[in-house]
Amino acid sequence: MSNHLSAETVAVVKATVPAIAEHGATITEVMYRRLFEDEHIARLFNQANQKSGAQRFALANAVLAYAQNIDNPGALASAVERIAQKHVGYAILPEHYPYVATALLGAIEEVLGDAATPEILAAWGEAYWFLADILKGREAGIREEIEAQTGGWTGWRHFAITERRAESDQIMSFTLRPEDGAPVIRHRPGQYLTLRFDTAGLKGVIRNYSISCGPNNDHYRITVKREPDGEASRFLHDRAAIGSIFELTAPAGDFYLREVPDRPVVLLSGGVGLTPMVSMLEEIADKHKALPAYFIHGTTDRHSHALAAHIRQLARQHGNTEIATFYERMEPADAAYEGYISVDWLKSELPLNEADIFLCGPRPFLRHYVSSLIGANVSPDRIHYEFFGPTDEILAA
Repeated sequence: MSNHLSAETVAVVKATVPAIAEHGATITEVMYRRLFEDEHIARLFNQANQKSGAQRFALANAVLAYAQNIDNPGALASAVERIAQKHVGYAILPEHYPYVATALLGAIEEVLGDAATPEILAAWGEAYWFLADILKGREAGIREEIEAQTGGWTGWRHFAITERRAESDQIMSFTLRPEDGAPVIRHRPGQYLTLRFDTAGLKGVIRNYSISCGPNNDHYRITVKREPDGEASRFLHDRAAIGSIFELTAPAGDFYLREVPDRPVVLLSGGVGLTPMVSMLEEIADKHKALPAYFIHGTTDRHSHALAAHIRQLARQHGNTEIATFYERMEPADAAYEGYISVDWLKSELPLNEADIFLCGPRPFLRHYVSSLIGANVSPDRIHYEFFGPTDEILAA
């Protein structure tokens, strides 16, 4: 494959932008329908995202963004990194790419009909494989980095639950250790695990969970809220026991605390979105004693506030961490602010213009605070966020 696209292909793909903008969601819906006709390919995907339509929406946006920036691939660098990390987490391999190519081109032809000329299909084929080669190269690099480290592995590895701990009325932590007893790779604080539930008794279910403990070579911890309609979370809370076996890929994700933070750190979370922040705070308390840190968290009330005592203990251990908690519903003994975290409060109480700001929480939480922080003149390159569900652009929604 050439290391650049032909001028003809760039021109043809750019010319299809209006059609992709109009029909992108339908194209991706048809693409997934075609792709999932092959059961072994369907098993690679988180089907919960398919049922909700979130993955189709995210992919439609990604395809459109690629078409719009086909002549400026550098603008897609961060998206490429997120996708490559996700692919490594789901154990997607080079041999899977032809299935997607066939499904995507078939969907374009089916949806656009006579407008999908041989010239357009050829251009999109070349554009697809150009991007696929970039992704495959980056994914190979990520796997090499993982395998080079103590405890690193690629593909699926069996882990057992060795501890369950209730953190709130609806949130439970699970400690996972490898069944083979060998070391695990030290994750980057903020990264996530991908769990496959087949061996535990829930066939065909795959989920991502942020790691909620600090880096170590012994175990991982995930902290999961029981969702009423959440197939995987209900299974973990109601059926998973000490000794239950799950399959895991190695930690992945591009949302993490840098190895040597050189600015104050603001950890801003909503609900169970505090899980990667706890991993970061454990690392900060252990290794970065001089680093100013701010742990700001919002949740419904004290009964939904997970890991509160542990966070306070880490703040005392660090000695340079300030904590602020916001509850929607207050009780007399609560040491918290009432209501929601306001950007005005953040601006008045925190060094926003000097800090790196990490955010995690539900999609509405992120849409509000990412856009509000940018509106408060915080540089976008210092706003880092992780969220639940398929990767898409928070600000475009």
